[in-house]
Amino acid sequence: MSDIPSKIDEFLLHLRVERGLSENTLLAYARDLRGFAGPLTLRAVQDHLERLRLTRKRASGVARAAAALRVFLRFVERDDLARLVMSPKQPRLLPHPLSRGQLERLAETEAKARFDLRDRALVELLYACGLRASEAAALRLSDLHFELGYVRVFGKGSKERVVPIGRRAIELTLAYLEKRGDVACDQVFVSAKGGKLSRETVWRVVKARARRADVEGRVFPHAVRHSFATHLVEGGADLRYVQEMLGHSKISTTQVYTRVDRARLLKIHAAFHPRNRRRPSP
Repeated sequence: MSDIPSKIDEFLLHLRVERGLSENTLLAYARDLRGFAGPLTLRAVQDHLERLRLTRKRASGVARAAAALRVFLRFVERDDLARLVMSPKQPRLLPHPLSRGQLERLAETEAKARFDLRDRALVELLYACGLRASEAAALRLSDLHFELGYVRVFGKGSKERVVPIGRRAIELTLAYLEKRGDVACDQVFVSAKGGKLSRETVWRVVKARARRADVEGRVFPHAVRHSFATHLVEGGADLRYVQEMLGHSKISTTQVYTRVDRARLLKIHAAFHPRNRRRPSP
């Protein structure tokens, strides 16, 4: 099999048509497989992964590329090679949720910017429903069911889920929609030209608002999503319900938030348990 690039193109088409993966995921697969030209031998596969290790700073990037290569090798019926592609071990990083006060400033801090109300509604909706940036950008007017208190979301692989929405998010979104008036686009959040917002624009909005509100640290849409899940778990929400609202296919993905809550419990225990307090000097 000498024409590996054409096989990669065929593989990406399969992912789009047969498995319904999103454009962002397809772009990631294409990026991870770019540069692999075969031949389909163990040495060629190892050389490709070694080049990735030398050029990518994070082990997570190499691990993702190795996973993409394994799936591709199975697609071309080379399971013997796929089994030999090993991912580098990497620590599972805990999310860093924002505090409730930080999130309030992020959504409520007002500015005289033209799209301030839109951006406030966007941030509030990200936090109220735990949306990914791409999911918020893709929301259509027909997905809003405020009278019933929920939003319909299409996540990875076009999987549909229903997520409850809070009163403040509803109020801000309705205020924004009323102010923007009628536009030809049926998206909820529209750009300056009246078209769909891009995922990158959602990122820029969140980062710009974080600077304006003096919210320090790495603030981006997924940090808001982390905060949504963490605060639910801290409040006692059942992990299965959190999994459903986040759109995770596996409960193990959602369980990271229980680890965050355990860390909080350890701090509380250390601060208040009588056996952990320092005894006064005699």
